[in-house]
Order: sequence, then structure tokens, then C-alpha cells
Amino acid sequence: MQADKARNALLIDLDGVIYQSEHLLDGALETLEWIGRKKIPHLYVTNTTSRSCAALLDKFQTLGFSATLKDLVTPAVAAAQWLQSRQLHKVALFVPEVTQADFGDIESVSLDREATVDAVVIGDLGEAWDYRLLNRAFRFLMQDPQPALIALGMTRYWRDQNGLRLDVAPFIKALEHAASCEALVLGKPAAAFFESSLAKLQCDAEQAFMIGDDIVGDIDAAQNCGIRGIQVRTGKFREADLDGPIKPYALLDSFADLPSWWRQAVDRTP
Repeated sequence: MQADKARNALLIDLDGVIYQSEHLLDGALETLEWIGRKKIPHLYVTNTTSRSCAALLDKFQTLGFSATLKDLVTPAVAAAQWLQSRQLHKVALFVPEVTQADFGDIESVSLDREATVDAVVIGDLGEAWDYRLLNRAFRFLMQDPQPALIALGMTRYWRDQNGLRLDVAPFIKALEHAASCEALVLGKPAAAFFESSLAKLQCDAEQAFMIGDDIVGDIDAAQNCGIRGIQVRTGKFREADLDGPIKPYALLDSFADLPSWWRQAVDRTP
């Protein structure tokens, strides 16, 4: 017998929603405890590629809450599954060294030598990006036959303690233009990323809520899949985000406001 689908469920972004860089946001821990008491099905969906899944779980513990691997949906895990399903075994991984652990037994070629590859995987390398490294990815993509270009998300930018920082999307766009190719996106805002999360939760789109700080990558992308988007005014959010055509289903000052909003909008109790 097929399991009943969840009536309501949450997809929750991490950085900018629950924590900012290495600091838990005010009220976030209490909200997570409330979600646990309410037994609301939920997943943490993140485009973070600067940490492995194991490192993310360690960070959760340090910040005071816990989760398991089954509670995480990350682009690196999705990419590893995609590569294995298509038997693409030789890959150029432009991701932080710690994240390479999430690719399991897939062979990662040295980025310092010429080699034929099946795919080029691009994640967020932060300040490690330079012309030499970007050009190395370009040269891999100019092989014949051309390898697949895989983007671990298409987040444009994010915020840390020093301000706004470029994320993976600008580098993907440069490579697409230079190598005349189109990246396969395995992360937000790709519809497949949200659809796989819904399948994992056994939840229909119209019964799910996406909580995020990115009006494009979180809210618009989710709502294009039929998921209701809850925008928080933390993380990378700017008031100017609300001046555009994207209108979130709900707007909260922070993740800490979710329980009171939920009682009014979902439980419909005083």
C-alpha cells in the first residue's frame, strides 16, 4: 500500500534563514524545536558546496541542532547520483576539496594536467577562483566530444559576515558563453531539484512551503514548481527584491516568525 502523502511540509534553506555564516540567527533554534514538536515533515535544501554533507551535519551540531543525511538535499549528492546513473566516471571537479567526499567513487582527475573527462562539475570555490582555474574549466569543455557541464546550483550571490559575495552562477554563465554549451543545473533553481525534494517528502507541490532568503533562487524557483514561497527578511534579502515581479506567498521578518504565521495561515487557530 502506498504511504499517505504529507498534508503540509517544509523545504528550508540554510544560510541566511537558519544561520548567517557561522552564527545561528535569533529565534531559529526555537523554530526548529517547534517544527519537531509539530512533527512537520521537512528537508534542508541548500546549494552549499563549500562543505560536505558530513561537515554540514557537524556544523548543525555545533550550532545546537541535529539532523541526519536523509534530511539534507544538496547539489553535490544529486550530481553524484546523476553521474553514476549515466556511467560517467571520469570527472573534473571544480569544488572545494571537502565536498569531493560527496562524490563517492567517481574518479576526480587532477586539474593541473591534460586529461579526457566525461563531465565538468562546477561548485562554489569562493576566492579560489582565478583566471587560471576558470580557463582550466574552459579547456576541459573544449574537448571533442564535449563533456557535460554540471552546475551545482545557479545561485547568483550570497552574504557572509563581510557582505555580498559571488556564487556559482556567474562562473557558469561565463563558461556557457565561452564554450557554446548549456549547463545541466543540479540544485536550486532547477525544477528537478525541487521535484526530487517533494518526492523524498512524499508531498504534493501545493502542500509544500519553501522558506528562503533568495527571491529568485528560492521563492520564484519554488513557486514555478507550484510550491508556496515564504520569503524571510534575513540573509541576502533586500527590500528592493519586493519591487520586482516576484511576489512571495508570505513575507516574514525572520524564520523565528514561522510558528505564529503558521498558526494563523495554516492551522487557522487564534
